[in-house]
This record gives sequence, structure tokens and C-alpha cells, in this order.
Amino acid sequence: MNVGPDLRRRDFLGLVGGALFAGVNSTRAQQALRRVEVLMGAAEMSSSRDWVAAFLRRLDELGWRDGHNLSVQVQWWNDSPEQMRTRAAELISRSPDVAVAYTNLALEALKPVAGNVPIVFCGIGDPVGSGFVASLARPGGNITGFASHEPSMGGKWLGVLKEAAPNVIRALVIMHPETPVHQGMWRSVEQIAPRLGIEATPGGVHNAAEIKHVIELFAQKPNGGLIALPQALSLAHAPVIIDLALRYRMPTVYAFAENVAAGGLVSYGINWQDQFRSVADYVDRILKGAKPSDLAVQNPTRFKLVVNLRAAKAIDLTIPETFLLRADELIE
Repeated sequence: MNVGPDLRRRDFLGLVGGALFAGVNSTRAQQALRRVEVLMGAAEMSSSRDWVAAFLRRLDELGWRDGHNLSVQVQWWNDSPEQMRTRAAELISRSPDVAVAYTNLALEALKPVAGNVPIVFCGIGDPVGSGFVASLARPGGNITGFASHEPSMGGKWLGVLKEAAPNVIRALVIMHPETPVHQGMWRSVEQIAPRLGIEATPGGVHNAAEIKHVIELFAQKPNGGLIALPQALSLAHAPVIIDLALRYRMPTVYAFAENVAAGGLVSYGINWQDQFRSVADYVDRILKGAKPSDLAVQNPTRFKLVVNLRAAKAIDLTIPETFLLRADELIE
């Protein structure tokens, strides 16, 4: 069958038009792919992977699918503040639509280099006092998110330690001395300690070796207990703290339930998976046009008390029944 010139011309134009249309569609698809960068100021562990998974699941529920209309890249911290600053700069160089920062350490590295990139944070202690936002209701600028623990929590954790282990008369507070919220938590501990009949000692640390040193030094006298303030260091080196607390039979309070599941005694803190899901809600709103300055910073409203009865038995501690009745979860 012979094909006339007009038909061949129509076919050619159709093919060209189809190719152009496909090219436009491809360009639109590329433009529609939004980029979210996550800077995790914590070591990559099963617990922190679960938090990121909760974040991704919530984004998926909201219609944002990684590899479809969204590109998500996660950077982990496991070394030094210098490494975090390098990763923050790399992250911003990829021009994300939204950046997510977990922990004060990550946000401290990200804020100076972010420019106008919107940032949603979580796991940030005292975001106003730390200088990240102007106020909770009106954060201003390009940063908003979800706070974790206010400075007054220091005194609360000391109270939890005394309730769980009434014989404790000495407490070592494991903290990162340069972190402003830890300084505030320590002041809160100092204020509450005399009322509880406890001699409190600050244990400033920067690495696992220093954690080991301050605990071993503190353990030379009896009737002591530990408080591990929430921070990238205490989370990454939780196994060191748990092991030493068990070795020296010292009751210890943590901010992370995951530490108690791993063998620690007591935790009192927020549900981190819930907070990461809330972060996804803010990321969704920003991708749809909301400004960070219009999204109020939110404080946690629910805290969970978890007790590991196996850990109590291992250090020969009898926890008062009244305390156990208040627990949200008992690990037996």
C-alpha cells in the first residue's frame, strides 16, 4: 500500500507533536518532584530509623511519595560537630524545598547556612531560649517545628529519680555543657535538689570517654543515681550509660523510652514517632504554600513514663508501688 505525501506529513507532525507533548510532560514531572532533606543530629540506630520511617509513612498518607512526587534524603550524625556542619552545607547545596532538622546540634549547624530554605525542626529543647525562633506563637523567619523538652524538665527528671529510688541522695546529671537548654535544665535541677534532699553534680561530657570517666568518678560514693539529659551524645552513647549504671547499681532516668527497652531503668519523655509524624504535617503544609513564620512552634502535651522491672531487679532496687501504678508501661 502506497502512502501519499499528505499522510506522511500528517504522521510526521503527529509524531513531532507527540514528542513535544511528552517532553513537556516530562519537564512538568521533573518540576513537580519536590525535595526534602533531613538532617538527623543523632546516630543511625533502630529507634531513630523507626522515627524517620514514621515521618515517611505520614508523608505517604498525605500524598507525598518518595520517588514519585517527592525526593527525600536523610543525613545521619555519628561523629563530630564539624561533620554536622559539613553535612548541613551539603544539604543546602542541593536546594531543598524543605529541610528537616532533628536535635539542637543539627539545627545549630543548619540555621547559619540555610538562607531562605524553610526548616521544620523536632527534638529541639527550648527553641526560643536557644535562639532558633523569636517566640512559639510567632516564630518569624524561615524556621518552625516541634519542641521537645523545656528547661524545667531537669527538675522533673530529678523528681522522677527520687520517686523511683527514694534512697538516692546524690545525682549526676549527664549533660552537654555548651547546649543552652542543658544549662537551663541544670539550673532547674539545682533549684529542686535541696527540697528533695539530693546533692546534684553536673557531668559535662563531649564523647563516650568523658561519659565513662564522669560516671566512674561519681560511682566511688554510695547512694547515687544518674540523669541522662536528652542530646545527640546521650542518645548515641546510651549503651555506655546503661552498662555503667548496671555495673555500679545506680538508678538512672532517661528521656527516651528506647533506652529503657535496651536495659535502662526509667524513662519519662515524649513519643518520638508521634513528633516525627507531626513534622510531616508541617512539611506537607509548607510544600503546599504555607510559610514557616505562620506555623506556631508546638510544645509536647503528652509524656510517657516507662519502667524496666528487669533493670530494677538487676540493681537490687525495690521501686515503690505508688510509682509503678503511675507508669504507662512496665517492661517485665
